[in-house]
Amino acid sequence: MTKQNKAPKVERDQEKMDKIVSLCKRRGIVFAGSEIYGGLANSWDYGHYGVELINNIRNHWWKFFVQSRGDMVGLESTVIMNPKVWEASGHVAGFTDPLCEDKITHIRYRVDHLLEDHDYNPMGMTLEEMWEIIQKDKIKSPDGNELTQPKKFNLMFKTYLGPIDDESALAYMRPETAQGMFADFQQMMQTTRRKLPFGIAQMGKCFRNEITPGNFIFRLREFNLMEFEYFFDPEKDKWQDIFEMWVGQMEKYWAEIGLKKDDIYYNEIPDGERAHYSKRTIDFEYKFPFGLKELHANAYRTDYDLKSHMEKSGQDLRVTREDGTKFLPHVMEPTFGIDRTMLAVISAAYTEEEAPTADGKTEIRTVLKLPRNLAPIKVAILPLSKKEDLSKLSNQVWEQVRQDWITEYDETQSIGRRYRRQDEIGTPYCVTVDFDSLNDKAVTVRDRDTMKQERVKISELNEYLKSKLN
Repeated sequence: MTKQNKAPKVERDQEKMDKIVSLCKRRGIVFAGSEIYGGLANSWDYGHYGVELINNIRNHWWKFFVQSRGDMVGLESTVIMNPKVWEASGHVAGFTDPLCEDKITHIRYRVDHLLEDHDYNPMGMTLEEMWEIIQKDKIKSPDGNELTQPKKFNLMFKTYLGPIDDESALAYMRPETAQGMFADFQQMMQTTRRKLPFGIAQMGKCFRNEITPGNFIFRLREFNLMEFEYFFDPEKDKWQDIFEMWVGQMEKYWAEIGLKKDDIYYNEIPDGERAHYSKRTIDFEYKFPFGLKELHANAYRTDYDLKSHMEKSGQDLRVTREDGTKFLPHVMEPTFGIDRTMLAVISAAYTEEEAPTADGKTEIRTVLKLPRNLAPIKVAILPLSKKEDLSKLSNQVWEQVRQDWITEYDETQSIGRRYRRQDEIGTPYCVTVDFDSLNDKAVTVRDRDTMKQERVKISELNEYLKSKLN
């Protein structure tokens, strides 16, 4: 029961967070779900730009960790699995968070989060130890009221299969994608004909009945995960080397999506505080505007999962070595929250800077300096006027460019306002079609980050953009 002193102190920037949320809502990146009915407890929908951004993050992750490697394969398992899977994995009995309740408002809170707000490190604490601190320090709810004694709360979402709601039809919405990869391990080994070491990757929807969802899209009840299980022979491969290899790959991945290594804290989880199946875990925490919070993780799960599923299912999940001996592979698990990754990418890209105006003055422009491959819109076509001859040429340019990239055509308001709109959604290049274009068959291409403009022949435009965007 010691005060936290390991992680660096990160000043919260609520103003920046509010600006990011406002920008996302205003520009159709992320907005509240079912808002016409008042919304629903931190549920968010991704709008027309948001769905492009999150798909770009998914596609880039898949290419980086799966398609570009010779030792990785993909899987898409079901959201609702046989409930015995979750019994074997330990989720039914042990997938819990500590909960307490405001005695007056009856709002429920995660006890560990309340303790963290008071500079305690709750990892490894029992419910009794948490309650002792609450009483000793007289910790109150955010509304200033007394709290109930902590108890365990299971995060699994229950559902029922078929027309009858009874225990025989009970099933669960998956809280992680990992168990699908363990349950299908034997079939994947047989159908892919892979030799160890190799990994199985998947991404998809997961569900956790979080006590206190919040911080925009950081903590959700319905969320997206990207993770993989990397299987290896512990007698042939040192787990320490594999662990460090994947940390190195994660560092390269962060650089490609615009995250600075200095903004990521490596939280080495000590003995006694790790999950029961883990021999080593690092939580990679990012400096979000609301504080230092977990973004990604890497865990050495040993053979815990395969051993448990083999015992509970009665199926032999062992692999045979060349000398005829059988063994259970060990597993390394890097895991990535997609929604959290998207929020980190937006937070890192969000920039406010002085920019010149048409009258020679300066103003503050807001720009998302997203990596070009992640930007929702790659090229915007901006005709200087709505006049028929210019619109005709502009549409021809748009038709030419959108064969290669996701593009947008915008002809409303002044050119300056249109530039600012594209800056706010992170569009790398704006192509202006002006009256000179009718004669010289050239357009002006503006770079998002430098705001420099270059005249390019329409016939050479796609090649020019390929040299910049690819």
